[in-house]
Formats: sequence, C-alpha cells, structure tokens
Amino acid sequence: QVQLVESGGGWAEPGGSLRLSCVASGNVNNIYAMGWYSRFPGKQRELIAVIGISAATNYATNYADSVKGRFTISRDAPKNTIYLQMDRLKAEDTAVYYCKAEDNDNRSYWGQGTQVTVSS
Repeated sequence: QVQLVESGGGWAEPGGSLRLSCVASGNVNNIYAMGWYSRFPGKQRELIAVIGISAATNYATNYADSVKGRFTISRDAPKNTIYLQMDRLKAEDTAVYYCKAEDNDNRSYWGQGTQVTVSS
C-alpha cells in the first residue's frame, strides 16, 4: 500500500505561480511512476504530468500539451516527494489536482486532491 498526501494548492492570479507537493509513504520502493492529474469542473480526471520513479523508467517525464512549457514536474527521491511547479498560470488551470502513484504490480493510488484557483 502507498499513501499520498498533497499540499500547495490555493489561489493565484493569472500569470502567477504555485507549487504542489505530494509525499508518498508506505511501500514506496515498489512505486513505478507518479504524476499529477486535474479534474476540471464537470469533467473526468486528466493527466497533467507524470514522472518515472523507478530507475527502469530513466525518470522520464511527460506532460499534457496544455501545460508544456509552463508546468514542471520533479522528484526528490530521499523525501519520497514529487512536485509540480506551475508557472504562467491561466484561469483555465483552475481545477482540483490529484497526485497518483502506480506501482510495479499495476496498482494505482490517489491522494485526496488539492484545489487550485486562478483568478484576478
């Protein structure tokens, strides 16, 4: 089992920045990849960014087209933490953001979500 706790959501003006954090605990050595998903009002959760955690992934990253060049996903292995640096925020980035971990047994784990609101 893996537990995920997100933090860092809140409010920002358009053009501003926020940084989300997700700390993993439990069976962290079995995690294959972690990522951030957003749930926009009235929609399903969508992939925002993902990063490989196990060495076999070469720690590769991938981003949704809508955030390329604005958001950066990173990892701090000793802290079992991933981050999502969100720059040049837009109103359409407003959503609940969820951290997700996938393990080597194809199980998925989700955090509780953190609200991001971008408005002037």
